[in-house]
Amino acid sequence: SVGHRGTVRDYPDFSPSVDAEAIQKAIKGIGTDEKMLISILTERSNAQRQLIVKEYQAAYGKELKDDLKGDLSGHFEHLMVALVTPPAVFDAKQLKKSMKGAGTNEDALIEILTTRTSRQMKEISQAYYTVYKKSLGDDISSETSGDFRKAMLTLADGRRDESLKVDEHLAKKDAQILYKAGENRWGTDEDKFTEILCLRSFPQLKLTFDEYRNISQKDIVDSIKGELSGHFEDLLLAIVNCVRNTPAFLAERLHRALKGIGTDEFTLNRIMVSRSEIDLLDIRTEFKKYYGYSLYSAIKSDTSGDYEITLLKICGGDD
Repeated sequence: SVGHRGTVRDYPDFSPSVDAEAIQKAIKGIGTDEKMLISILTERSNAQRQLIVKEYQAAYGKELKDDLKGDLSGHFEHLMVALVTPPAVFDAKQLKKSMKGAGTNEDALIEILTTRTSRQMKEISQAYYTVYKKSLGDDISSETSGDFRKAMLTLADGRRDESLKVDEHLAKKDAQILYKAGENRWGTDEDKFTEILCLRSFPQLKLTFDEYRNISQKDIVDSIKGELSGHFEDLLLAIVNCVRNTPAFLAERLHRALKGIGTDEFTLNRIMVSRSEIDLLDIRTEFKKYYGYSLYSAIKSDTSGDYEITLLKICGGDD
């Protein structure tokens, strides 16, 4: 169940005032006690960190995140600030960063919009509006186009069915619609793909894809690859992968962020922080299964210093 496959849990003897004071001591004065900051912030849940933030503000009249920004730097700073940010606000900021500047980071947009629940998406949209005074939908609209835009807006709306009940009759019907919209016609009816893949629940889609294979003798992935292209294709493939195994999808994203020359810290920080209380244990398992070495060892060989120490604490163990 949600929250029980995370690596970070509530700290048992939690006292926000004790923590706020220890953090303030670690930050002020000559040099920063990074070890103290790391041990407190990685061993508290996000809900507890929010209480520390409140307490810190009340006691010292300052935003903890501003003090962290003033005192730390680089990827380590970004990671520590991420830890003290409420999850919906963090995701809102990640979405904004993905759309800022010259190019749009479609992969990041796709990752966030496919792995968050409808409830999370509603909270993210609210946070986005609060922080930027603009609607998330409007920004997505101006950064995307065509079928990709339509599908992204549908996901951003948070209208996906969240029930765990599956309807076999509907699965057969939807599978038929998908078959007729793609394999079984000249040209593709993209709207049908968007409607079904962006609105049905994950368990419902799992069954629908099984039915699809029965009807078409093909896997839905092969049909999507054959029928569609561009970012729209990438998005639908991401949805299929998430439906089948979200932790495996995220393990693959982490693997890509850590392999080759240079590290994609933007992706690494986001997945480590945003999944630390949801399914990071499962992501670790899938990572080891697919790549033959642990996520822990991949982080260790690719990062260094306090940044590395913090990521390894969030990772929570070697496999």
